Amino acid sequence: MSVRQGYAAVGALRMYYEVHGEARAGRAPLVLVHGGGSAIESNFGALIPLLTETRQVIGVEEQGHGHTAWIGRPYTLENSADDIAAVLDRLEVPCADVLGFSSGAGVSLRLAMRHPSRVRRLIVASTFYRRDGVVDGFWDGMQDASLDAMAEALKEADRKVNPDPRHLEQLFEQDSERTKAFKDWSDAELQAVTSPTLVVAGDQDIVKPEHAVRLARAIPGARLLVVPANHGNYLGEVAASGGDTSLLRATVPFLTRFLDEDA
Repeated sequence: MSVRQGYAAVGALRMYYEVHGEARAGRAPLVLVHGGGSAIESNFGALIPLLTETRQVIGVEEQGHGHTAWIGRPYTLENSADDIAAVLDRLEVPCADVLGFSSGAGVSLRLAMRHPSRVRRLIVASTFYRRDGVVDGFWDGMQDASLDAMAEALKEADRKVNPDPRHLEQLFEQDSERTKAFKDWSDAELQAVTSPTLVVAGDQDIVKPEHAVRLARAIPGARLLVVPANHGNYLGEVAASGGDTSLLRATVPFLTRFLDEDA
């Protein structure tokens, strides 16, 4: 399988991307947007080989994550969404499918709202749009969280790319601050999403299953998939799965079936 890497310029930011596999006639490439504290490999390393059997996959890394440097620019879902649109411009991809996990799903929703013509079909996994959509104790835990609470697998993944310990501290701080600053979205905002959407959550996720139902009902025509999983093991996320890909392999057919419904 061929892999190409590069950077897309967005002002002072150079956003890192990877293109896995070749373009397939009649099938849009799939953009993957990682969650907090993660990057392409740690979030989607086990998933990408399963997807490239049938489609081209484009992975991106947000500001301060993986190979994309922190530049001090406001770290918002909106800025990251615009960065991804710039990557699509750089790759001359007019329209793509998008799968976002956790905070990356929030970025993906903003991408669909701000650049609707760029998103053909959308999968949002393990995310919330209201602060009451997460399990009890989540926000209290965020207020007191420190780098020590970060999963060791994610720490190791970041150190492989960025050995300077200050990078890991910056990564944790920026993700924590963006999460703590989150403000509820209105149903009206979600009703502006025009891309066919699949909402995915685990039954033991950080996101409450009933909130996933509410999110799916707020997005016009959205579908819902609840899997017997935690926060990310069904996508092979390294910290959540511990290397066990059995649930990932069971979930992927549902994702690809959704993406291919009108192919």
